[in-house]
Amino acid sequence: MHPIETDPITLVDLLRHGLPVGGKRYRGSVDDPLAEEGWGQMWAAVGDYRDWDVVVTSPLRRCAEFAAVLAERHGLPLEREPRLREISFGDWEGRTVTDILDDTPRQIERYWADPVNNTPPNGESLPAFRERTVEAWDALVHRHHGKRVLVVAHGGVMRMLLTHALGMPLSAVLRWEVPNASVSRVRVQPDINGRLSPSLVFHAGSMSNGKS
Repeated sequence: MHPIETDPITLVDLLRHGLPVGGKRYRGSVDDPLAEEGWGQMWAAVGDYRDWDVVVTSPLRRCAEFAAVLAERHGLPLEREPRLREISFGDWEGRTVTDILDDTPRQIERYWADPVNNTPPNGESLPAFRERTVEAWDALVHRHHGKRVLVVAHGGVMRMLLTHALGMPLSAVLRWEVPNASVSRVRVQPDINGRLSPSLVFHAGSMSNGKS
């Protein structure tokens, strides 16, 4: 069903954190801060844009520290949402892809081919990850109905929320390319039956995409 144009629209901008200290690796719950380059990436991504009503962030430092500075700069309320922390990669946390390929190549290859049925050793399963992130999404959309929301989160979180919002199967979650400090916008509006109907406005861009 098509949305009703007169119903309030909720806009959710999903911003991935910039490059953390230590560079690219399976970080998960490892709480590294942003590198100087990562701070620069995130400021470049948001630019002069400030038309949000609230900022919601993962509690991990690579998201929360930038979110706090941005919210204070623009006088916006800030919410920390624990359910938006990154997926746990278990034994892979803190390691680079090259390290894992050198050590246990079959494990990571099986994960890439079928992440639903090949959880990293001692890691969090995709169904469990989906459950908590979708709970956070549903609560956020209802709590901030009709508002413009900035969510500062992780690549895995953004992949999961976009997969859920667009009704894609869980097995498709790794098909999303989510660069550091990239922005994706989701519009949420009730359809003719009153059900919330999300649509993707743009993906992997910056706030220059959202100035109109």
